Amino acid sequence: MSRPPVNPADPADPQPGGPEAGGPVPAPAVRPAGITVVSVVTALEAAALLVAAGWYGFQLLTGAPVLSFWGAVFTLGLLLAFSAWLFAVSHFLFRGYRWPRAGALVAQLFMLTIGFPTLTGGYPLAGLAMLLPAALAIVLLFDKRVIAFASRPGGSSRAL
Repeated sequence: MSRPPVNPADPADPQPGGPEAGGPVPAPAVRPAGITVVSVVTALEAAALLVAAGWYGFQLLTGAPVLSFWGAVFTLGLLLAFSAWLFAVSHFLFRGYRWPRAGALVAQLFMLTIGFPTLTGGYPLAGLAMLLPAALAIVLLFDKRVIAFASRPGGSSRAL
């Protein structure tokens, strides 16, 4: 006899056992809007990093002057890796896992540290475009419904 999935919104996840058997703790059945908002904000930030990496790579290939070629390649690799990491955080937060909450919070704190100097440095629209979604995501990450939904442990089922 098969058991129902941990997260009813994700029927593909198998159930190794219930909470009483040391298995996963079931997440609430309804995905709160806060999870969707934080996931979308994080995915948009990941997409922006991917666009920045594409632009940076194009500049590198077309011969834009750089102080260190290998330093520029390393920076490109960091942009791509951070973008992939943010896409993973967005995806697994949307599915209700616990571990992406910390990653999403760190990403939003980075956005605040970049957004404030951008806002005060003469680019108010770009600064607000970074600050407002980051502040909203931080507030929503501490909402009790978001915390309750995103409480599935990472080792409860296969990740990919």
